[in-house]
Amino acid sequence: MDHRRLSMTDIAVGEPLPWDVYGTDKKLLLRKGQVVQNERQVEVLIERGLYIDAQLAGSLSSKRAEPPPKILELPSVLRLINLVNKRLERLLYTFNSEPDMEAKILEVVKALEHAGNMNPDIALGCVLLNQEAGSYAVRHCIDTAIVSWAVLRAMRKPPEEITAVMAAALTMNLGMLRMQDQLQNKSEPLNEKEQEIIKKHPEESVNLLRQAGVKNEQWLSYVLLHHENEDGTGYPRGKDAGEIPQNVKILAIADRYCARIANRKYRKTLLPGLALRDVLVSGGKTSDPTLAAYFVKEVGTYPPGSFVRLQSGEICVVTGRGASPTTPTVHAIIGPRGAPLSFPIKRETSKQLHGVREAVSAEQASLRFSLQQLWGQEAAL
Repeated sequence: MDHRRLSMTDIAVGEPLPWDVYGTDKKLLLRKGQVVQNERQVEVLIERGLYIDAQLAGSLSSKRAEPPPKILELPSVLRLINLVNKRLERLLYTFNSEPDMEAKILEVVKALEHAGNMNPDIALGCVLLNQEAGSYAVRHCIDTAIVSWAVLRAMRKPPEEITAVMAAALTMNLGMLRMQDQLQNKSEPLNEKEQEIIKKHPEESVNLLRQAGVKNEQWLSYVLLHHENEDGTGYPRGKDAGEIPQNVKILAIADRYCARIANRKYRKTLLPGLALRDVLVSGGKTSDPTLAAYFVKEVGTYPPGSFVRLQSGEICVVTGRGASPTTPTVHAIIGPRGAPLSFPIKRETSKQLHGVREAVSAEQASLRFSLQQLWGQEAAL
């Protein structure tokens, strides 16, 4: 029997296993039909490096490409992203002791791509609405990978380039991972030692990746160059615009954008539209007009997960990108007089009454709600 290693995208929480699961010694551990109850069980199965019948898995994959029969529960983008978060955290913090690290990171990339393909708007919405899931250092890498993926996909980049950029996003801060968590609680300016670690972290990250057996040169070069600036003021090599590959520029813009919209104790959180403009325009000059246009179109002035006030006075959550960057799909959660609504109501922002008046902060839209209320079962925990 030909075996294939189990991956995160093979398992749906709450659904029967469609194949038998085998251990590394090829002994049967779980029978077809058993139900995986929660994310922790998925983590354990993946961590143990279990296997399934490759031929059967392939036949099931081909069947799933056909129109599926009616199902009671859809896979959840949110659950998969949270699983990716836990998996990546374990890998990054045990990097020196993990075998087959390149393959394991690429497995995480594949799962994250799968989540994005299931529903891009939910994946982007998680960047803003799911920031409490895990540590900032790990979460930021995932957010950067999601935003990069959205732009790379829109530009129709080759699959191998998309994979390399996403892998770089997930591992770009290996060289300062633990310090990044510590900086969350720091209010005073960085000292010289901290500044030195930050300046050297691209090179240190590459060194750690090479030591772990990563040989993909695109991936390694993207990590090395992700803090270079087009005016030559970046680090560690001080390269100018002509020496920086376009994919690196995409990664760098996504990295800076996600940092500016994240909840940080030592830095003011910017509204998404302002954050994107701040990153794309420096000194009154747009760094790369082509990339700027793609970021505005795919991320937008009002990205999924952000909050807006309509001309009607209602406060809404943006749940999808619309026909233009200024006419997103939204769901009202607070009425025109400030009272919470019983359930989210979809509004058409292309209509005058429900046009977007302004972006508002999460604090201004202070109301507890679940992502499932906005997007349904695909955003269930």
